[in-house]
Amino acid sequence: MSSSAVAGRPKNSFKSTLTVAMSNYLEAGSIVAGAGGLSLWVEYLKLSDVKLGLLGALSANGFGSAIGALIGGYLVDKYGRKLIYKYDLLVYMLGVLLVTISFNFPMLLAGYIITGIAVGAAIPAAWTYILEEAPAKERAARVGYGQLAWSVGPAISLLLSVALAPLGLLGSRIIFAQLFIIALITWIMQQQINESKIWEEEKAREAQLQAKGKTLKSPIKELFTNKANLRAMLLLLGIYCFWNLVAGVMGYFMPYIYQKVGGLTAAQANLLQAFLWILTVASTYFVFIKLGDKMNRKLLYGIGAAMGIVAWAILAFGGMGITELLLFVVLWGVAAGFGAQAFYGLWAGELFHTKYRAKAQGFMFSVARIAVGLISLVVPTMLTTLGFMVSGLIMIGFLVIAAVIGVIMAPETRGKTLEEIQIERYGTELAENAGRLETGIGAVAKGNG
Repeated sequence: MSSSAVAGRPKNSFKSTLTVAMSNYLEAGSIVAGAGGLSLWVEYLKLSDVKLGLLGALSANGFGSAIGALIGGYLVDKYGRKLIYKYDLLVYMLGVLLVTISFNFPMLLAGYIITGIAVGAAIPAAWTYILEEAPAKERAARVGYGQLAWSVGPAISLLLSVALAPLGLLGSRIIFAQLFIIALITWIMQQQINESKIWEEEKAREAQLQAKGKTLKSPIKELFTNKANLRAMLLLLGIYCFWNLVAGVMGYFMPYIYQKVGGLTAAQANLLQAFLWILTVASTYFVFIKLGDKMNRKLLYGIGAAMGIVAWAILAFGGMGITELLLFVVLWGVAAGFGAQAFYGLWAGELFHTKYRAKAQGFMFSVARIAVGLISLVVPTMLTTLGFMVSGLIMIGFLVIAAVIGVIMAPETRGKTLEEIQIERYGTELAENAGRLETGIGAVAKGNG
C-alpha cells in the first residue's frame, strides 16, 4: 500500500480501534476476575495446590490462551482480521457463563479453558488490526489505547471484587456475569468494523501474482527461516516471555500472595491490586500514548524495565509491610504502563510482514502463555517450599533478562510506515523470494533512496 493510502485512511479508524480494544478489556478483565475470586473458590471447592495451579495453567493466563493464539493467528492472516470478531466473543461468553454458574471443579475448569481459548484467539487479531489501521505517526498511541483497555479491565474487575466482597463467592459470580453482558454489547459493536485495508491489499497482490502463474512461498516457512524474522522473534520473545512470567504470576496469583504472605484480607488485596492497575492506566495514557511516538523508544523501555526490577527488589527483600507494598504497587503500576507488553504490542506488528504478521504474534503469544502456564503449575508449591524471598529473586532474574535484551535490541521505528519498515528489514530478499512487493511499495523504496 502506498504512503498516500495510509494518509487517506478514514477518520473512523479510531472508532474501530476503540471497538477492537474492548476485546482487550474483556480478556484482561477475565484473567483478573479469576484471580480476584481465587481464594473464594479455594474455600468453596476445597482446592488443593495442584488444582489451584491447574486453574492458572489452563486458563486465559496460560495454556488456554496459548492454544487460542495459535488458532487465531493462522485464521486472521488467512481469512482476514475481521473474521475473528464474528465468532470469538460468542465463545468467550460461553466460557464466562460457565464460570458464573459453576458448582464443581470440572465445570469451573472447563469455563476457564474455554474463556482462555477465546482470549488467546483475539490477541493476534486485536494488536494486528489496531496497528495496521493506525497512521504512521500515531502507531504507538493507537497501540497504547489497546493497552489502556487491557489495564482498565483488571482495574474494574478488582474494584468490583472489593465492592462485592461482602457477598462472598456470589460477588465473584456477579463479576463474571458483567463480563458476559459487556462481551455481548462489544460483539454487537464489532460486527460493524471494516476489514484491515493493508490486509485486503496484500491479498489482492497475492491474487495478481497467482493469476500470472507465480508460485508463492509458504508464509509459515518464510516466517521461521528469514533472518530478519528470527532476529525479531529473539527480541520479542526475550522481552515479552520473560517479563510475562512475572506479570502472569502477578495477574493471577498476586491477590492470593498478598493474603497468604502479606496477611491481607481478600478485600484489601484486591483493593491494592486495583490501585496498581489504575496507576497502569494513567501511565499508559500519559507516558506511552503521549510519548511513544515522540521519545526514543529504547530509553523509554529501559526506564520502565528498571522501575519493574526495583519494585520486585523492594518486595522480595523488604518484606510485605504497608510501606513496601505501596512502593511496589506504585513502581510496578507506573512501569507496566510503558513496559514490555506495550512495546511488544507495538513491535510485534511493526517488525513482521503483513502476510504473516498475525501468525508471528500468535506463535509468540502462545510461547509466552505456555511459559506462564508451566510456572503457574508450580507457583503455589514454590511459595510453600521456597518461601517468598527466593521466589521473588527468581522473578527479578526474569525481569533482568527482559531488560537487557530489550535495551540492546530495541528498534527505532518512529514515524515510519509499515511498508517502509518492511523495505528496511527485508530489503530485496523478500521481493526475490516471495515476489510480493508491487509498485506501491516499490515507489516508497525509490522515494527513500
